[in-house]
Amino acid sequence: MEDHPAAGTGARPAPALRRYVDSYVGFDLRGFPAGVHCGPPGRALTVVISLSDDPLGVAAGVDDGSPVTRFASVAGGLMCRSVAIHHDGCQRGVQVALTPLGARALYGMPAAELAHRLVPLDELLGALAGELSDRLRAVTTWAARFAVLDELLLRAVGRGTHAGHEHRVRPEVAEAWRRLAAARGGVQVGALAAELGWSRRYLTERFRGELGLSPKTFARVLRFAQAHELAAVEAPLPWGEVAAVSGYADQAHLARDWREFTGRSPTAWRRGEVLLGAG
Repeated sequence: MEDHPAAGTGARPAPALRRYVDSYVGFDLRGFPAGVHCGPPGRALTVVISLSDDPLGVAAGVDDGSPVTRFASVAGGLMCRSVAIHHDGCQRGVQVALTPLGARALYGMPAAELAHRLVPLDELLGALAGELSDRLRAVTTWAARFAVLDELLLRAVGRGTHAGHEHRVRPEVAEAWRRLAAARGGVQVGALAAELGWSRRYLTERFRGELGLSPKTFARVLRFAQAHELAAVEAPLPWGEVAAVSGYADQAHLARDWREFTGRSPTAWRRGEVLLGAG
């Protein structure tokens, strides 16, 4: 019998993948109103593989007239704004969160080449993307699907290792990403650069060249992502407490970032978001 989580179930990847893959989440969403889900920017590059008969309808911006593109499987880089996921009340699939190291290891390119972009997964993985989709659909439990992901993503990493792709990320850049992510953006970029033995300008240039965002922008995204996580639960904290816990100076500062990253005020986002409490 197939297992049907109410919203989603997660797993860590195989140990050999954890430098490149942060997490797996299987989702089986039913009974929600049709509408638009704001997929927020965050710390990871995202892959979504649909297990539904209908492809995913995704736009690169929310409420801004961005065209909707249909994807059976889609990969995206780091973003500075939410993507719009058009939801008809029933959606099944698997989401994979990649670290920036994963872009080189799996795709053979720096994460910067995917920043602010959504592309079909087969453009990056070739025939392996089709095999991945077929095999995920052929099994009936999340544990089996996560095992398929481990097997095929390890194959992709092995292919990249032979081509030398994984060795090009500067260790200082990887360490800066890890430090920023661990602190959810609560790190002074200048101090971080000094600890790495670089100037702030040099760190910013190298970090942006590898990830597509500057360290300062990435820190803002991380802070927003924490606030979004707190606000998206079934019984969220008041907005002022969300701001304080997430490291914002005040609620007004949170509201400015919220509008920038989602295209909506916090109140309008909460009123329009169709998947609140699904995570």
